[in-house]
Amino acid sequence: MRPSDVLRLLVSALLIAVAALATAACDGKGPASSDPGKNAKTEGPAMTFALTSPAFKNDARIPKQYTGEGKDLSPPLEWTATPEGVKAFALICDDPDAPRGTWDHWILWNIPADRTKLPEGVARTETLPDLGGARQGRNSWPKIGYNGPMPPPGHGTHHYHLVLYALDTVLDLKPGADKKALLAAMDKHVLGKATLTGTYSR
Repeated sequence: MRPSDVLRLLVSALLIAVAALATAACDGKGPASSDPGKNAKTEGPAMTFALTSPAFKNDARIPKQYTGEGKDLSPPLEWTATPEGVKAFALICDDPDAPRGTWDHWILWNIPADRTKLPEGVARTETLPDLGGARQGRNSWPKIGYNGPMPPPGHGTHHYHLVLYALDTVLDLKPGADKKALLAAMDKHVLGKATLTGTYSR
């Protein structure tokens, strides 16, 4: 085979490979994200979704009563301007600054769609009749319900992310599930999410 023939074959193979990669990109067959918020549905106009607390502002220090050094109550939360089509809400609170990696503090789901707030001091039970039958899972201790900040002394400032997810369905997930199971159940059902971050140090 002449050198010119070899060159033509190499160029043809390269063009075929490039075309295959372009097709895959158009099909959207890239790696799936483990964050359901990144796979959120985007039909319709974007809407503002805000999560706040009357107890502390975003990026501010969490009051002691909501930590392991105080009464360890869950903080009161409020949300507004949720996306259309919401059937339920789910809430995750975790600390990515923990020495052993992200530490889960609160796992809660099937909050009724007509709710716009959570009271202070949600009970540490698997089901919550006062919250329309919402369910709670196991945190990293592992315990049911909320356990507040209690970072190691001298470890610097930790950031506690409270993330509220607006879902297009009520989840068929048994009480006591962990965060991994909740994230899997929410996949492709997230209409939007809102985050409130509090800080704490000892």
